[in-house]
Amino acid sequence: MAPSNRSVLRRFSHIFAICALAIGVGMPHAYAATKKKAAPAKAHVEAKAGKKQAAAVQKGERNGRAHKEVVASKGASKKVADKPAGKGAKGKTVVAKAGKAEKAEKAEKADKGGRRHARAAAAAAAALVAVEAAPARQSFGQMAGLHDVMDPLALKSSVALVLDQDTHEVLLSKNDHAVLPIASLTKLMTGLIISQANLPMDEEITITQDDVDTEKHSSSRLRVGTTLMRGELLHLALMSSENRAAHALGRTFPGGMPTFVGQMNMKAKMLGMADTRYVEPTGLSSSNQSSAHDLATLVNVAHSDPLLRELTTSPSYQVEVGARTVQFNNTNRLVHNPDWNIGLQKTGYISEAGRCLVLQAQVSGRKLIMVFLDSAGRFSRLADAERVRHWVEGSGGRLLAKH
Repeated sequence: MAPSNRSVLRRFSHIFAICALAIGVGMPHAYAATKKKAAPAKAHVEAKAGKKQAAAVQKGERNGRAHKEVVASKGASKKVADKPAGKGAKGKTVVAKAGKAEKAEKAEKADKGGRRHARAAAAAAAALVAVEAAPARQSFGQMAGLHDVMDPLALKSSVALVLDQDTHEVLLSKNDHAVLPIASLTKLMTGLIISQANLPMDEEITITQDDVDTEKHSSSRLRVGTTLMRGELLHLALMSSENRAAHALGRTFPGGMPTFVGQMNMKAKMLGMADTRYVEPTGLSSSNQSSAHDLATLVNVAHSDPLLRELTTSPSYQVEVGARTVQFNNTNRLVHNPDWNIGLQKTGYISEAGRCLVLQAQVSGRKLIMVFLDSAGRFSRLADAERVRHWVEGSGGRLLAKH
């Protein structure tokens, strides 16, 4: 190669090396410059994201504080609870006041409740003391000492009489001539007068205020204004001892109540019931009085009346009272007992008379009339009847007890 050409190549190589060096040195500077330009943009985005995150955190903290305040103020009065939660010390003051108000209100209610409970307890205690201090009202038989008389069957009735209806043999007697109030046993005579008067049983009778009990203030399911037939009223009077029914029968009798009561006493005299007196048809008055012997006579005559036998032994009966159907039941549960064959019965009770029962029944092939007066205890008169039945079934009634 010619020297001139080699010179040119050396220059070219030198220039190339310089260029290459320039390029190698410039690229990192260019990259760094580019990086420096991009960094601010990224930092701006990150800053924005940081602000949003910080805002979210701050909002969460505020919500958390609000939730704590709601929980803290739970149970406070509605007026305080509806107020917006305060900020800082003010909010805490509102919640604290609400809590204090709630505690004060609860304390006041508890105090009032305690005072009411104390007053109620004191009243109940006073009533109990009054009841315990006041002696139970005694019957006429108790006041006369009739319960002190003993009998072989230890009956709870102070007066008793059991006799054979056919032979009139007395099987058991206890104070049988004592004259005592007879309560609703009175209705047996009321029924006998109505039945023998041959009045129309389908005649309608309305219950009035005059039929309301002013003697003992007893209740009745026959409201004032109720209209029933005479036969229905007689059924209720004899079976379920309905006082308003019995009174209405006497009130509507031809001639009115005075005539009816006069008929009752006249019939008693005709039957030889010398110890018997009636003043009204229900038995609510303690002035209606009789003896066991007189009542046994009445049972014997009443048993001969088919209508009285049917109505007194009826287990239950329904009547239409306005738009309602009302069921009445027999006051003597023995009529439901298959061990008994009862031909006629009637129960009675007022405090002056005690528990009373008369009945006609067949026991061991014998027709018996039983009278129990002034029995102490709700079911004692029925228990006395059971004692007599078991005694007659076991001994044939051979034991004669007279007192």
